[in-house]
Amino acid sequence: MSKKGPPGLTAQIKDKLIQQALERRLRQTEQVNETLPPVINKTDNRSNIPEHFYRFNQHPGYQQISLMNEGAIRMGIRNPFFKLHEGSAGATTKIDGKSYINYASYNYLGLSGHPETNQAAKNAIDHYGTSVSASRLVSGERPIHRELEEAIATLYDVDEAVVLVSGHATNVTTIGHLFGPNDLIIHDELVHNSILQGILLSGAKRLSFPHNDSGAIDSLLTEQRQHFERVLIVVEGIYSMDGDYPNLPLFVDLKHKHKTFLMVDEAHSFGVMGHTGLGIRQHFNLKGGDVDIWMGTLSKSLASCGGYIAGERALIEHLKFLAPGFLYSVGMPPPTAAAALAALNILQKEPERVTQLQKQGLLFLKRATALGINTGTSTGLAIIPAIVGSSIKAVRLSTQLFDKGINVQPILYPAVQEKAARLRFFISCEHTDEQIEHTLTILAEESKRLEN
Repeated sequence: MSKKGPPGLTAQIKDKLIQQALERRLRQTEQVNETLPPVINKTDNRSNIPEHFYRFNQHPGYQQISLMNEGAIRMGIRNPFFKLHEGSAGATTKIDGKSYINYASYNYLGLSGHPETNQAAKNAIDHYGTSVSASRLVSGERPIHRELEEAIATLYDVDEAVVLVSGHATNVTTIGHLFGPNDLIIHDELVHNSILQGILLSGAKRLSFPHNDSGAIDSLLTEQRQHFERVLIVVEGIYSMDGDYPNLPLFVDLKHKHKTFLMVDEAHSFGVMGHTGLGIRQHFNLKGGDVDIWMGTLSKSLASCGGYIAGERALIEHLKFLAPGFLYSVGMPPPTAAAALAALNILQKEPERVTQLQKQGLLFLKRATALGINTGTSTGLAIIPAIVGSSIKAVRLSTQLFDKGINVQPILYPAVQEKAARLRFFISCEHTDEQIEHTLTILAEESKRLEN
């Protein structure tokens, strides 16, 4: 009998075997906490304390990162993250002195780097300085804060709004403060991490429902509503991984039927949806009061940083005086607030930016679909995935495109399911037809090469 091994494995089979080995080791790493020794007894000598209780390089999370990096090096895969952009990033960007067509930026309307946005921030620095140096409740309140909040409230047709220094923290502190152990929070299975962290902080009972399935909520609430005090339904305007959106009027009907609160996270939909960019409310022609908590970020279409909540006066006053993420945080820096206010003004006077964004997104989606690229459930509104089916493929495809002058980031497990690993394309109103056609031609070619 021959002692020779099996014939040479193809690169694709090798990748699969390595990937399976990595996944096994990752699962073992994730189970470390379950197999750790019991908590040290008070009588134990300190010399018996295991290193992983007091060394960060032994922490299970760091061990997992190290394992992934080792696997990438073994397979010759370059790290696709933390690329150093050398200037303002929009439809194009410069990395290591080279220009790229850029699909890794939330700069949907091209307002980050816009002369009016920049000038507003500079003027605010000259007038207010770079920081308000205090919580707004104490002595950090400035006119620019109120101007921005009044503008947001007006656009949402609600009583008031409040801005916070972080979009992620906005969800965490709002949900975490308003709800508690006697309450129920029901959310779409694909909501953002900030929403999940807010629910965890609140201590409320958490139930998820299948993506965009309003019927599932109706069944859940029919069964569960009477067991809880307050109930909150949370959905997003546009889902950041898939580029689709809910049928919001159905959720409004359910909120009234079951006497719940409804929260909509408009991080990616404000400035993108609606004929003048006023978000999912405008898209469905809803009233401001149809939703109890409007949340959004200032870091996407509004070219700044931070988050906001808009709604009735009682909600906003409550958050201003008692929500820890606002009460105990320094007020938003004046140049940040000024940049967002300037972007809001440009949005209103130049709605053609929204029209162009929607046009280019639809062009990208139609051409990608025609080329056989799996774009999932995307509607073409600014976010379009190219689903490739494994994290290794996603990283390799991202690298291949980067080498050809196209910057697009891979989305890997556990951010999405392994079989749903993808490249995620963010569209800007400044992307040209030629850039989109060139990108999709290269994407289709490299995808086929990866399969061979």
